[in-house]
Amino acid sequence: ASHVVVSLVRNYPNYLVINLDKLDYCASLKNLETISEKENYKFIQGDICEPHFIKQLFETEKIDIVLHFAAQTHVDLSFWHALEFTYVNVYGTNVLVAAAHEANVEKFVYVSTDEVYGGSTDQEFDESSPKCPTNPYASSKAAAECFVQSYWERYQFPVVITRSSNVYGPHQYPEKVIPKFISLLQQNRKCCIHGSGLQRRNFLYATDVVEAFLTILKEGKPGEIYNIGTNFEMSIVQLAKELIHLIKKTSSESEMEHWMDYVKDRPTNDLRYPMNSEKMHNLGWRPKVPWKEGIKKTIEWYKENFHNWKNAEKALEPFPVAEPFAQLNVP
Repeated sequence: ASHVVVSLVRNYPNYLVINLDKLDYCASLKNLETISEKENYKFIQGDICEPHFIKQLFETEKIDIVLHFAAQTHVDLSFWHALEFTYVNVYGTNVLVAAAHEANVEKFVYVSTDEVYGGSTDQEFDESSPKCPTNPYASSKAAAECFVQSYWERYQFPVVITRSSNVYGPHQYPEKVIPKFISLLQQNRKCCIHGSGLQRRNFLYATDVVEAFLTILKEGKPGEIYNIGTNFEMSIVQLAKELIHLIKKTSSESEMEHWMDYVKDRPTNDLRYPMNSEKMHNLGWRPKVPWKEGIKKTIEWYKENFHNWKNAEKALEPFPVAEPFAQLNVP
C-alpha cells in the first residue's frame, strides 16, 4: 500500500491523499518519508474497526475514492488467530464500506487476494471461478468480498474488487517469504522452508501492482472483479535457491542445500494459485518488471532497510512468535 500512496501523491498533485493506518506491528512510516512533507498528503493514525472514528472521518474529510488495503495478511498467523483476522478483515471492511456508502463515495476499491480461490494444480482461475478458501486469512478476505459486493447488488454503490498474486519488493515487512529469505541469508542464517517447498507462487513486483491500481482507479468498472496476476511462477525451493545464488554467490547444489532448513508445514498450504488476468490486460495493464530486475532491487533495499521495523527480528522465525493482537473489545 505504501507504494500506491507514494505514487498517488506524486502523480496527482491536485488530489489530497489521506493515508489512514493503524500502525500495527508490520507498519513502518519510514516507507513514506519521501512524501511525508508534501502538501497533498495527510497521515491519520486510526483503526477501521472503530465505527465512530470512521464515520467522523468521512464527515470531516471530503473523500471521493477509497482504496481499502487495510487487513491482517500473514497466512501463518491466521491459523492461530482466526478470530482476530475475521474481526479486522470482515468487521473492519463492513465498517469502512458502510461509512463510505453513507458518504456517497464515488468509487470503493477493495483489495483482495488470489487465495480466495483456494489451490489448483492445473485449472486457471478467472474472476467468475468459485471462491474456495482453505485458510483463515483467505476465508476472511472472501467473506469481506461478499459484504463489499452486496453494496453493489443492494444499492448500486460503485465498488470494485481486485485479487492479486503475491506482491514483492521494498517496504514489505519481513514475515513474507521473499524478504524473510533475503534477510535470513543476509544475516548468514538458513531459509526456513515449510513442508516440501514444492508449493508454487506467482510473484508480482510492487511497481507493477501500483500501475494496476492506477489503471483500476481510471478504468475499473463498478460492480466488477479484476485479477491482478502474472504468469511468472516459482516453487519455494526454487526461490530459496535463486536467492542463495544471488546473495551467497554459489551455484553448487550441496552448498545451496546447506542454506536451506526444512521445517514442518502449515496446517494447509495450497500448491498453486494460477490466475487469468485477461480482464486487466483489456484495460491496458500488464506486468513489466522482469524477475531478475525486481529481485535485485529488493535484495539491495533490504541490505540497508531491514531495521525500518523495531521488531523485524521476530519476523524471521519459521513460525509466528509475536503476539501482535491486543485483547479484542468486540462491540
